[in-house]
Amino acid sequence: MDLGLAGRRALVTGAGKGIGRSTVQALQAAGASVVAVSRTRTDLDSLVRECPGVEPVCVDLGDWEATEKALGNVGPVDLLVNNAAVALLQPFLEVTKEACDTSFQVNFRAVIQVSQIVAKSMIARGVPGAIVNVSSQASQRALTNHSVYWQAPFLFTLLVPVQIRVNAVNPTVVMTPMGRTNWSDPHKAKVMLDRIPLGKFAEVENVVDTILFLLSDRSGMTTGSTVPVDGGFLAT
Repeated sequence: MDLGLAGRRALVTGAGKGIGRSTVQALQAAGASVVAVSRTRTDLDSLVRECPGVEPVCVDLGDWEATEKALGNVGPVDLLVNNAAVALLQPFLEVTKEACDTSFQVNFRAVIQVSQIVAKSMIARGVPGAIVNVSSQASQRALTNHSVYWQAPFLFTLLVPVQIRVNAVNPTVVMTPMGRTNWSDPHKAKVMLDRIPLGKFAEVENVVDTILFLLSDRSGMTTGSTVPVDGGFLAT
């Protein structure tokens, strides 16, 4: 299926690893030009070697001023994937100030800032666009030790009148390196798998395929939606 992404320019945060990295690769394969944002230079260097033509931007999105400097002149962007996140899993009674601050800065505040930068450019150019926020089933269900792990699932309804569609993807556990590490305990994994009707965790491509659909004109009548990629977890 042709998603009509060729010739469009996309920006992906958290592009160094996991879902973000695979999203960059898929977008480039679909003919889009991609700005890849990560705080880890070595990840960006290896990504550029794998995908020549990708534009790397190395910045810690938890730093407001550095982000403004790094992305303020990034140029026209048609598609945005807010994927960067940190997962600081702590029992509720042991949650630290540092974990709260870091989670807020990266998982919430950075989504606002990067979306502002991209949306202002879209509006100034008078072009439609699409934003996809990679959130989590944890934004809608209480999960053990996930008190400070959430990523902004909110929807920018004020952008609808200027033809910028905003949607969120809510995956279950995804088998990225981070997912495998955090869910390597067989007992912990079984407790979660028992709550997923399909009986399995998501693979990266399950999430990436949904992101690409929401970015594309194939989802031209979809905005303000949260799309679960969770094997039925949220339906139970």
